[in-house]
Amino acid sequence: MTNVPPRPRRGRGSRLTRRGRLVLLAGVFLVLAAAVLVSVRLLTGGHPAEEPASLVVPEGRRASQVYASVDEALALPAGTTRRTAATARLALPPAARGNPEGYLFPATYPIGSATTPGSLLRYMVDTANRHFKAGGGSTRRVGAELYRTVTIASIVQAEADTASDMGKVARVILNRLDRGMRLQMDSTLNYALNRSTLDTTEEDTRVDNPFNTYQHGGLPPGPIGNPGDMAMRAAASPTAGGWLYFVTVGPGDTRFATTYAEQARNVSEFNAKRGNPSGNG
Repeated sequence: MTNVPPRPRRGRGSRLTRRGRLVLLAGVFLVLAAAVLVSVRLLTGGHPAEEPASLVVPEGRRASQVYASVDEALALPAGTTRRTAATARLALPPAARGNPEGYLFPATYPIGSATTPGSLLRYMVDTANRHFKAGGGSTRRVGAELYRTVTIASIVQAEADTASDMGKVARVILNRLDRGMRLQMDSTLNYALNRSTLDTTEEDTRVDNPFNTYQHGGLPPGPIGNPGDMAMRAAASPTAGGWLYFVTVGPGDTRFATTYAEQARNVSEFNAKRGNPSGNG
């Protein structure tokens, strides 16, 4: 593409993706922030009190990863929790169509001898609903509007380099949607491909999957992970601004741009810091 600024080299036929490369066909994926540690208690079914073990669900963790963690924590065969999720009676919105992605709230959950995959999943979803309903101001949304906010928050959680960037990342998402621009974020593409990687090829971006925001306009059909409180607040109340692009030049240094030319300069600086000033990819 002649209108794409130079990008860093990362091996033949691939490129190093960085968070927020957007139209530049890049963006870092799934840097997990510290988990929101929320103490919850599971019903013990009348069993005597015991000192529980703990299961930590970090912010941004995918449902598939949570299922695997539950199986491990409860010493169950792999796939048990995934199968339970398909039939469990969970308090999910209709828009979720039974998929708890986005509603397995990041927290530390005590587990004991009476804990089952079903009870643990229900507590995660109930915790998510309590947090979403208790959120201040515009986070108090319901139905399809809330589900849309959770979807945006899951992308914010995956894309933002720091908590302070979250409001701006959310604004970029909304600004691009308002202008009819494709999001073109690698976090959604990685979700489509069920992977976590910093490398994305041109061929990857052509995959036929509704979560591939290079090929499909608008938001993906649902969340790409389970966001925490800060990402939800950012999605519900984004920072005001006209940004359409962002790129993380270095740790803690994300540049937000309103024009393509400004973004190109930021990308050039990123390339230079990576020791690849020419940006040939």
